[in-house]
Amino acid sequence: MKLSACVEMLFVPETGEVADRIRLAKAAGFDAVEFWLWSNKDLSQIKDVLAETGVALAGIVAEPFAKLTTSADHGRFLAGLEKSRDVALDLGTKILICQSGPLLESMDRNAQRDALALAMEKSADVLKGSGVRLALEPLNDLVDHPGYFLTDTREALDIIRDVNRAEIGLTYDLYHSMVMGEDPEAIMAGNIDTITHLHIADHPGRNQPGSGELDLKRKLEWLHGEGYDGFVGLEFRPTGSTDAALAQMRQSLSL
Repeated sequence: MKLSACVEMLFVPETGEVADRIRLAKAAGFDAVEFWLWSNKDLSQIKDVLAETGVALAGIVAEPFAKLTTSADHGRFLAGLEKSRDVALDLGTKILICQSGPLLESMDRNAQRDALALAMEKSADVLKGSGVRLALEPLNDLVDHPGYFLTDTREALDIIRDVNRAEIGLTYDLYHSMVMGEDPEAIMAGNIDTITHLHIADHPGRNQPGSGELDLKRKLEWLHGEGYDGFVGLEFRPTGSTDAALAQMRQSLSL
């Protein structure tokens, strides 16, 4: 299993410096890390510490966060996507994680779905030939992201299939999916090829696997058995020290 430490959440109790969190991730045995925004970081320093440690960058967020549910915000997003693509290539990652933006009460929902699909088509054109993929992420609106548009993994899969471009895939977060009451095996059967990146956390609390009630071990084993061989991003909040949380995670997942 290829694990990626999300340094926006892991090693935060230990240090405020992202570069030092990458070093701690390496010391904890990780070969890959990921983070969210690139625009608030010293990219030269990040590039240097990745080279120093030999740690790969599994993914970053496509900036800016935008309302992709309306075409009025597409231009701003696509201009930022060009920059995000170039940053991704410079730092050595091929994955940009993307959110849909909010559900807009003033617009018909089907029109918002169409606008999101159009944004994915336009994004594919921006990324064409770069090797970078945009990974659309459904999120839960019950706990963490009230008002978010894309909460249904099936709808995300339908959009990805409709767009039908190699540059567009899925960030599948087991935490968000299972919080929404989805059965990953039912949802993802026949759809493993769409997964560009995977995230895990337990519920309640969005803490380390083993701290809550989700059967993450069985779901991960199923996904891997079905052919998923990409990164598993550890995007959870440690309940105490990161080392203790990682120990509990490894025991829970039999790693």
